[in-house]
Amino acid sequence: MTDAGLELAAEAVSTPAPRERLFHRLWSRRGARLLYRNTVVSIGVFAFGLALLWVLVEQFNVAKLPAAAVSFLAANTMHYVFGRTWIYSGTQRKVAAGYAYFIVNAAFGLIITLLLFSGFMALGMNYLVARVVTSLFAGLALFVLNAVLNFRSL
Repeated sequence: MTDAGLELAAEAVSTPAPRERLFHRLWSRRGARLLYRNTVVSIGVFAFGLALLWVLVEQFNVAKLPAAAVSFLAANTMHYVFGRTWIYSGTQRKVAAGYAYFIVNAAFGLIITLLLFSGFMALGMNYLVARVVTSLFAGLALFVLNAVLNFRSL
């Protein structure tokens, strides 16, 4: 085998598969830093969204499921602003395109949220507790989608 052939063979052996590369990127120091920042922002916007949910349900008598959807989308719009400026600073994606991707990801997160939220409530869980538990699953899914696909930071 030629030297070039040996180099290609060595590269093929040492280059991880795409799934393995993603795993290493997610579990890297950069991934941890982005997840930390995302968690800080998520807690803040989640508190805002939870408060908005409470106000809509308790003060304005909005049905719980539509109120959960409205509060989720409001919190995610706020999250995008912080995402662009702090979590994923330096992204090359244009603002409008990034927001569009973020909202598409949020729609996926909304589906997860509404399904789990309604499922937990059907099991008798308090709507605020159901929303907190649901956020753990939806939040991690959205972090991966935004870090990898939207902001291309990992």
